[in-house]
Amino acid sequence: MAILVKNEDTRLYTTVCPNSGKESVILLHGGPGVPEKLEPVAEFLSQEFQVVYFHQRGTLNSPCPSGSFSMERYVSDVNAVATHFNLPRFHLFGHSWGGLYAQLYAAYHPEKLLSMFLSSPASGTGWQWAETVLEVVKFNKRKSSLQEWLALVKNASLGLLGSYEGYQGFYRQFALNCNKGYAVTDQVPLLLEHLYAKPINRTNLALLLHPVLQQQAVPNFKITAVYGDDDIYGDSMQYVRERYPTGAFHVIDKSSHFSWLHNEQAFFHLLAAHYSL
Repeated sequence: MAILVKNEDTRLYTTVCPNSGKESVILLHGGPGVPEKLEPVAEFLSQEFQVVYFHQRGTLNSPCPSGSFSMERYVSDVNAVATHFNLPRFHLFGHSWGGLYAQLYAAYHPEKLLSMFLSSPASGTGWQWAETVLEVVKFNKRKSSLQEWLALVKNASLGLLGSYEGYQGFYRQFALNCNKGYAVTDQVPLLLEHLYAKPINRTNLALLLHPVLQQQAVPNFKITAVYGDDDIYGDSMQYVRERYPTGAFHVIDKSSHFSWLHNEQAFFHLLAAHYSL
């Protein structure tokens, strides 16, 4: 079931897998500004939870005419979705940038969270975001042929200048790089036709300008973070560990950035353990 959730300057395209009387999990996709095909995760969780998944502000089905992409507005979007479904408390699942989005939400509203599952989460805001981006650049260079690398640089440059087609090419090759060497049916599990350059560029700038997230030494909710053993990050992953010293951290063998596609058994085992399934 799909609906539009209104939040002042945007309408958020939202799908829900209803499960009456059960707790809810809100899924946060990556990018920023790039909806993902998270159906395998949603289907698994929907057995025991109501699962809510929304396309973030500024994407094709969630227009944002105001052009506001501050972290505060992103946090307000989660609140709008939670209010629409009457969720005083809920679980968050975030992948990649969505994992950092979840951490931002936890910094603003820890009292509303039942738990947080971070799948290959981006490492932080401010200078930590800059470091994370450089690590992704190194990953892409390592995984790309010379021709692919030159195309990536060209498309990233076009994207920075406002070309959605440039970013489509960039994220297509990024996904292919993540999936190289793995038996994956869908090599590009992203909804590339849903992205625009403006939300990507403005969100990246907002992340650079946002203060570094502070440590949450003793949060009142469960935290699990998982990474692939060939993930897109480097040493910056340590910032997440330091932020949540009581969280559970796992590295999944034989996987990269889309662990649920690369090592399905190990990923869903950890997901089930987090949610006590």
